[in-house]
Amino acid sequence: MERKRHIDINCDLGELTGNDADLMPYLSSCNIACGGHVGDAQSMKETIELAVMHDVKIGAHPSFPDPENFGRVVMQIPINALKQSILEQIESLRTIAESAGRKLHHIKPHGALYNAANVDEEIATMITDTVKENYSGVYLYCAYGSVIASIAKEKGIPTKFEVFADRNYNDDLTLVSRKDPHALLHEEDQVSEHVLRMVTQSQVKTISGNIKKIQADTVCVHGDNENAVNLVNALYNRLKEEGIGID
Repeated sequence: MERKRHIDINCDLGELTGNDADLMPYLSSCNIACGGHVGDAQSMKETIELAVMHDVKIGAHPSFPDPENFGRVVMQIPINALKQSILEQIESLRTIAESAGRKLHHIKPHGALYNAANVDEEIATMITDTVKENYSGVYLYCAYGSVIASIAKEKGIPTKFEVFADRNYNDDLTLVSRKDPHALLHEEDQVSEHVLRMVTQSQVKTISGNIKKIQADTVCVHGDNENAVNLVNALYNRLKEEGIGID
């Protein structure tokens, strides 16, 4: 008998979008904003309580310390200052999670920090050093083929390769810029087909129509997508119909 396939569904939460409670039932892990781009102790606490209620794994979602731009612009900041900010963000979430009886499961950089770590060796090294030095056994969610994934592997950091349900890809497997009108996917069927190709065939169809190899351990639906709840609901049910477990 063919071994049953599984995939983790994650979502960026605690971003004050007002839909966390509606999204949580369809997730197996969540990435909680911890003050860099948005969020505070109260929003972290409320999101963690929802995660505990639905038995969803808890991850930290640190960012460039730039709430003005929602962490979506690369900041010119000394690397040591950035490292200290990231550590403070993760620690704030970890402390609240542990007070709720839960351990930190993973770390996933947000926005411009995530994209920079995909290609920038200095930033990728800093993030992996932070994880290695302070969070033994905690997963790092990162993109297949990225600089940070390669460095994490060298350092023995457990990783999960992440793909994006609601984003288009370039041929080099970077995400199409949000400035492009075709960056985001909004239709349920389109998103489900996009994800199924990545999960079951290890392939992604890029914005130029080319087919590229990719690996998917976890799939993200962005909580701030205007159609996020419908997208994750449809994706969850489609994966179940295809015999793919969610965990």
